[in-house]
Amino acid sequence: MSSSPLFYQAGPAMPEVSHGRGVYLWDTDGKEYLDGCSGAISCNLGHHHDGIRDAMLAQLDRVAFTYRTQFENAPAMALAEELVTMTNRDLEKVFFVSSGSESVESAIKLARQYFVARGESHRRHFVSLRPSYHGSTLGALGVTGYQPLEAPFADITQASIKVPGPDFYRHTEGDDDAHIRKVLRETRERIDSAGSESIIAVVLEPVGGASTGARMVSQAYLEGIRKLCDEIGCLLIFDEVLSGVGRTGTWFAYQHWGVAPDLLTTAKGLGAGYYPVGALLCREDIVDTVMANGGFQHGHTYAGNPLACATGLAAVEAIRNEKLLDNVVARGQQVREGLEALKARYDFVGDVRGIGLLWGVELVMDPATRSPFPAEANLFASVTALAKEEGLLIYPRRTLDGLAGDHFLISPPLNISEQEITILLERLTRALQRLESEVVAPLAATIAEPNAQSTIG
Repeated sequence: MSSSPLFYQAGPAMPEVSHGRGVYLWDTDGKEYLDGCSGAISCNLGHHHDGIRDAMLAQLDRVAFTYRTQFENAPAMALAEELVTMTNRDLEKVFFVSSGSESVESAIKLARQYFVARGESHRRHFVSLRPSYHGSTLGALGVTGYQPLEAPFADITQASIKVPGPDFYRHTEGDDDAHIRKVLRETRERIDSAGSESIIAVVLEPVGGASTGARMVSQAYLEGIRKLCDEIGCLLIFDEVLSGVGRTGTWFAYQHWGVAPDLLTTAKGLGAGYYPVGALLCREDIVDTVMANGGFQHGHTYAGNPLACATGLAAVEAIRNEKLLDNVVARGQQVREGLEALKARYDFVGDVRGIGLLWGVELVMDPATRSPFPAEANLFASVTALAKEEGLLIYPRRTLDGLAGDHFLISPPLNISEQEITILLERLTRALQRLESEVVAPLAATIAEPNAQSTIG
C-alpha cells in the first residue's frame, strides 16, 4: 500500500522529478531523461523556456485571474485573434477552456445548441471512429472509441455511432484507394441506418493520437467525409487537441489536406505544458445562430483566464519567432529515417507512421500476418519501461481498440535539435535491442514450445 495520498492509474512506482531544461528532465537521483514524447504530447517547447517564463511572470505582475462575465482581458483577445489567423480564417470564433476534454465537451454542446436553435432538435447523435480518443469526461467519452476507457461507464454515457477509420497498415483491400472507398461506404451505411437526419456531427482526429499510434488519414478520405457531412446537413468536428499548434509542421494538421472543419478543438501544445489552456474554434455563423437564441449555455471558471491566455500567446509567438514549423518538418524527416531504419532492423517493428513530430511505432509478433503480440504480454509497457531505463521517455498505448496490439508515440518538443534527435534514436535503439533479447525472444520461445510439443505428439 502506497504511503502517498495521491492516486492515478495503476502502475509501477515512478521516480520523482527534480527539474527540466530544454528537451531533458532529471529525477531527484540525478538520472537524465530525454523527453521523447513531450510529456503527454503537450510540452511542445520543452522545459524551462525563458520566453514563456518571462511572459507568465509579467502577467502575474498585472493580474492572474479575471472572470469572463466581469472583464475582458488583452491576452485572451490577442490569443483568440492569433488562433483565427492560424486557421487562415477558416474558423472565426474562439471559446477558451482549460483542457482537451473540455474543448471536446464544448464542441459537442455548441453543435447540439446550434441545431436546437435552428429548430432541428431531432438531431441528437454524433458519429466518431473506432478506435479514437477524444477525452475522458462523460460527453467526450461518449465519442471516444477505446474499450477499456468506455467499459465502466457504458450505461451512463450517450455513446456515438462508431464507424471505421482509415487503417493503411492493416487493411485487406487491394489498394489504399479501394480501402478508403470501403471505409466511406461503411460510414455512410451506418449513418443511413441510424437516420442521417438525426446526426449532429462527425468527430475525428486528422492524425490519430494515443489510441491509434499516429494513424493517418488521406485527402480522399477527408474530402469524402466533408462531402458526406454537407450532403446530410451535419457538422464536421476535427479534434486537434494533440495534433494542433505546430505538432505536424503546420499550425493545424487539417491544413496538410486543405479540408476545413466547422469546429476544431485544441489544447495540450497551446499551453506548451506551462499552464492549462485549450480552445474551441468554430465558424462565425454557428456562434451567431446560438447567440441569437439565448446564448451558449456553457462555461468554465477559467475560460479566457488571463494567465492561461498569456501563456498560450507566448507559446504561439515562440513557435513563430523561432521558426519552429520549419524545424518540425526537418526534424520530422530525421525521425522518419531513423524509425524506418529500426523497422528494417527489427522484425517486431511492424509499422512506422506519422507526420512532422508526431510518429507512431506499432509492434507486431509476425510482420507477415501483422498479428499482434498476446495482450497479456504487455509489450507496450515493456518497451516504455526499457526506454525509460535508457533515459528516453515515450508514450505507449494499445493499438486495437485498447484491447490488443502495442504501439508507442515518438513526439519530442518542436524545438528539439538535430543532435538531440540523434541521441533520441540512439536511446530508442538500445531499448529495442533489449526488448528483443529480454522480452521478444523469450516470448517467441515460450509460444513456439507448446506448438512443437503438439506437433511431436
